[in-house]
Amino acid sequence: EVQLVESGGGLVQAGGSLRLSCAASGFTFDDYLIGWFRQAPGKAREGVACITFSGGSTSYADSVKDRFTISSDNANNVVYLQMDGLKPEDTGVYYCAAVLSLVLRLDAGAYDYWGQGTQVTVSS
Repeated sequence: EVQLVESGGGLVQAGGSLRLSCAASGFTFDDYLIGWFRQAPGKAREGVACITFSGGSTSYADSVKDRFTISSDNANNVVYLQMDGLKPEDTGVYYCAAVLSLVLRLDAGAYDYWGQGTQVTVSS
């Protein structure tokens, strides 16, 4: 069974940092595009960052550029999202997702597999 499991969410003050992890089971991330998305209450799901697992190419939403860093650990089949300089508007449920593709994209509809999400709350 294909599963994605996120971890690392929590409550942090504005300006703080968190690192989210996305681990896969039932398949390996090779040849997959892995994306991080977030959803705030009452808002649409928003693409944050994505990475081609094998090649390491990345793309970011403008709202998180220079603050968030996506990376991959090929040996352990894990993708990370390092979030620095957090702002209250970064609050939401963060999801990782995967699709068998090497094209960088941040539209949620393109992704086939989703994790259950992890809550990130940034207080002001």
